Amino acid sequence: QFKLVESGGGLVQPGGSLRLSCEVYGLTMEYYAIAWLRQAPGKEREGVSSISSTGTITTYADSVKDRFTISRDNGKKTVWLQMNSLKPEDTGVYYCAAVSATIDLATMTRRHDYDHWGQGTLVTVSS
Repeated sequence: QFKLVESGGGLVQPGGSLRLSCEVYGLTMEYYAIAWLRQAPGKEREGVSSISSTGTITTYADSVKDRFTISRDNGKKTVWLQMNSLKPEDTGVYYCAAVSATIDLATMTRRHDYDHWGQGTLVTVSS
C-alpha cells in the first residue's frame, strides 16, 4: 500500500525551529520527486520546497528561501524539511507529496498534480 506519513509539526514561538519528516511506504523512492506544500486557514495551498528523485536539485518558495532546507535519504525512505527562523505566516498544515515527474512548485499545488499525498501535519508559529 502506498503511503506518505508526515510528522514533526507542533507549536513553536517566532524565531524557533522545527524539523518535519515525511516517511514513504510502498513506493520506490528513487522514482519520485517530493514536494512540501502548506495551506494556511482561509488561504490557497502553496508549494514550499521540492527535491528531485536523486536529491541533486532542490527548489524553494521565495518566502522560505534561506530559512528552510529540504533533504532526503532514499535508503531510509524519508524526506525532511528543516525550518528555521519561523514566522507566524509559516503557520499552516504541511503536506508532503510525491510525483514521478519534475516538480514546478509555482504551478503544482493541486491534488491531481501529484501521485501520492500525506495526511498533513500542523505547524503553528505563535507567541
